[in-house]
Amino acid sequence: MRLTWVSGDGRPQQVQYGAGKSAASQVATFAQKDMCSIPGLASPAKDFGWHDPGYIHSAVMTGLQPSQSYTYRYGSDSVGWSDTNKFRTPPAGGSDETSFVIYGDMGKAPLDSSVEHYIQPGSISVTKAVAKEIEMGKVDSIFHIGDISYATGFLVEWDFFLHLIKPLASQVSYMTAIGNHERDYAQSGSVYGTPDSGGECGVAYESYFRMPVVSKDKPWYSIEQGSVHFVVMSTEHDWSEKSEQYKWMNQDLSSVNRSRTPWVIFIGHRPMYSSYIGIPVNVDLSFVTSVEPLLLKYQVDLVFFGHVHNYERTCAVYKNNCKGMPKKDASGIDTYDNSNYTAPVHAIVGAGGFNLDKFPKIVLNKWSSSRVSEFGYARVHATRTDVLVQFVNSGTMEVRDQFRIVKRAPARKLQTVTIQE
Repeated sequence: MRLTWVSGDGRPQQVQYGAGKSAASQVATFAQKDMCSIPGLASPAKDFGWHDPGYIHSAVMTGLQPSQSYTYRYGSDSVGWSDTNKFRTPPAGGSDETSFVIYGDMGKAPLDSSVEHYIQPGSISVTKAVAKEIEMGKVDSIFHIGDISYATGFLVEWDFFLHLIKPLASQVSYMTAIGNHERDYAQSGSVYGTPDSGGECGVAYESYFRMPVVSKDKPWYSIEQGSVHFVVMSTEHDWSEKSEQYKWMNQDLSSVNRSRTPWVIFIGHRPMYSSYIGIPVNVDLSFVTSVEPLLLKYQVDLVFFGHVHNYERTCAVYKNNCKGMPKKDASGIDTYDNSNYTAPVHAIVGAGGFNLDKFPKIVLNKWSSSRVSEFGYARVHATRTDVLVQFVNSGTMEVRDQFRIVKRAPARKLQTVTIQE
């Protein structure tokens, strides 16, 4: 487990945890010169939005057991120590089950009447609800899949956001995917040339959220927890068939041991399917053409995206066509039977706090099975034979949509699917 904290002191500090264990911090920071800018395009990060981030400390705690609670504190004798906190490790990959919460597009809001850039009150509702889920012991990990703080070049707002999620990220692992508002800027290497990051170009994001990635500015990775193999991609970096990221996705998906992790969940920021009609359009057909065949080829079970600020679930879909439809189980829950695999189910979970996107009154997409435009998050529980997904309204904690994916056949090694145009 990696612990990250910010200090005004650049000397290495420590995290003390468990029964007398400790780990020294690695110290990093970033400077105004690291931000992106080009003539004629605004870059708050390199101009009036710049704020010194201080020193970002990161320490890896080793020798931990899965699904166990540990106390910890961080700091040093010279600068002082934090209060004692407690975190719980996620279940080991290959074990029987895991539970996680997933959302995208959060942002932040002040708790008082102060004014700041991009105030999003929905973020407070979601973080409070997820904190209750953690308190009830229902969360092994959190996945925040892009558009993290919406600082967009006003760098002090990262501090506000990190303070907002501290009650969550201090207790369970907080995994992230990069979004357009962390990475995109013209002539910076991002797929899309919009100025959505405000000149941050992923620098602040990668400094605060050190995921188990390949290397700097290659923010894609995979992890295993319980019965699930998670693949996390970057929709903001080159995903075309000859790109490094595509080759990595192909290799990672091909190496999954389904006897160890029966389920494969694929995560990114920009979606492949959305009924929301936005300007510009939210679905890049080039992205779909390049990456969607991998999902079918390697029998990905479930796909989570954000970017669109609502919740939407599809049928088992491929190339805009429903390959499989759910049936009601004895409890009336839509259930997809993946014992005879057809295609992945997609879910948009971009209702984490930023202004909601409304659906059109008439939706003609046959692949769209459920739509909710309310603030909330998905609560997921996966065993070796069953994945239950529930979209929860963060204000009421009411389940607004739920579905299951089941596999009644015994777990087996992966067999690829032949793709026919």
